[in-house]
Amino acid sequence: QVQLLESGGGLVQAGGSLRLSCAASGRTFTNYAMGWFRQAPGKEREFVAADSWIGLITYYADSVKGRFTISRDNAKNTLLLQMNSLKPEDTAVYYCAARPPLYREASVHSYEYDYWGQGTQVTVSS
Repeated sequence: QVQLLESGGGLVQAGGSLRLSCAASGRTFTNYAMGWFRQAPGKEREFVAADSWIGLITYYADSVKGRFTISRDNAKNTLLLQMNSLKPEDTAVYYCAARPPLYREASVHSYEYDYWGQGTQVTVSS
């Protein structure tokens, strides 16, 4: 089992940047395909970005493609999400998630992730 803890959220003006971190503990970090999801008030949780178990393959939602970058710091067991050119519609609670160890492919479906962090709030003002 793996435990996930997000950090790095906050309040930023439109056009600004934030970098989210997700610290993983419990088992070998590189065994997990991981992803970022977000949930805005009154909306369902939606996919943001994901990568495969050693970060070889990445997927992005169309709404963030070209602005957000998912990456890993394996030495620190940390998943990162660099968010640039932020827009008010990016406002949400951001969650990192990990798939079960046997499933190493990246996935855009939240139901394929077994482990979730508690979330970090990102607010983008106009």
